[in-house]
Amino acid sequence: MELANIEKLVEKYLNAETSLQEETTLKNYFTEGNVAPHLQEYESMFNYFAIAKDETFTKTLKLEPKKSKKRNLKWLSVAASVVLLVSVFVGKQQYDKNLQRKEAQRIYAQVSKGLELLSTNLRKGEQAVATLHTYENTVNKILK
Repeated sequence: MELANIEKLVEKYLNAETSLQEETTLKNYFTEGNVAPHLQEYESMFNYFAIAKDETFTKTLKLEPKKSKKRNLKWLSVAASVVLLVSVFVGKQQYDKNLQRKEAQRIYAQVSKGLELLSTNLRKGEQAVATLHTYENTVNKILK
């Protein structure tokens, strides 16, 4: 075989442009043993291909059926919906409690203000009654 032709075929092979017949020609050239010194680097590759094509895998594989991811995704979406509903329910309960607490504080402040006003007026009335009682005692002393 012509060395120039083999070099062209090697170049085509490296560019993945060879046909099956050309690859067979290359395989025959590199497995015969008379390889040009500058092409010896490709000899081990073609020898490996010749050896590797006879290898077979003999171990048995245990295959497990593929689990459906859609089923898991359905449960995941259901669980997310339940978590969302529970969090909304709990959040609403807390919001209502906080609203009731603020309303109770507002009512307490109004009642406290009213009772303070009543207390102030009762003290004024008590002072007026005390003054009236002093006046009555003085009148009783005079009339007796």
